Amino acid sequence: MIHAKWMLMAAGLALLTACSSGEDNPAATDTNNETEETTSETTSETKEESSKDSAEEDAEAEVTEEEDAEETAAEEEPAQAEPLYRVNPANSAVEPIAGANPQAVLITIDDAPDKQGVAMAETLKELNVPAIFFVNGHFIDTEEEEENLKKIHDMGFAIGNHTYSHPNLKTIPEDQQREEIVSLNDRIEEIIGERPEFFRAPHGVNTDFSRALVEEEGMVLMNWTFGYDWEKQYMDATALADIMVNTEFMRDGANLLMHDRVWTAEALPAIVQGLEDKGYEFIDPDTIEGVE
Repeated sequence: MIHAKWMLMAAGLALLTACSSGEDNPAATDTNNETEETTSETTSETKEESSKDSAEEDAEAEVTEEEDAEETAAEEEPAQAEPLYRVNPANSAVEPIAGANPQAVLITIDDAPDKQGVAMAETLKELNVPAIFFVNGHFIDTEEEEENLKKIHDMGFAIGNHTYSHPNLKTIPEDQQREEIVSLNDRIEEIIGERPEFFRAPHGVNTDFSRALVEEEGMVLMNWTFGYDWEKQYMDATALADIMVNTEFMRDGANLLMHDRVWTAEALPAIVQGLEDKGYEFIDPDTIEGVE
């Protein structure tokens, strides 16, 4: 009986051991496989989602960086100032706008840069007086003359177009007028990297065609209100300084015409001092309407 009882117990243990074995239990094996596959799929999905989220975050970061760069550039770029003066087309006087000081005059130098252009620019720079230097093409033909123009420009002075060879525009055909004006703009740009903002016709003589062309080229057209240094009695520094300061034509907004000449260069400090003594300020060409 005891022997039979132990036999039965051994058989039961063997049966239990067989039922608990994974190899002999297909259901257990399938469950393990399903768990591994499910875990693998979940891991894969998690990686894909993580990669997707990372890509989206990178894209958002790039957009944010671009926006920050644009905002920084906008902050660094100076705002275009409102013009303070405009040139009266009827008489070339420079009139105040936007509350600018009316007691101011504009200094201009024609036929530059001839022999005295750089020295005149140095004098004006030292005196802190802005000016427009109106250039002729035949004064920038050589490397030395090109360098003179660069020096004047690099000192901060505005450069104007005074035609290539200084003709009376009414005496030449329209195609030649275009050549005189546009070819000089091209030449000046080649030397200093920018086109002139102002135009003054030789002898103050314009045509309907030249006016339209100047507007097309984006330049401010002007003549002058008075000047004397080409007259024989004023080819002397003392006489010229006196007439430029004390002429009956001196008034607010005067557009002073001078030339690249020895006697004018000598008179320049006295002219500036005389005008300052009368309470005049000097107009910065960059503040004139039409200049970008």
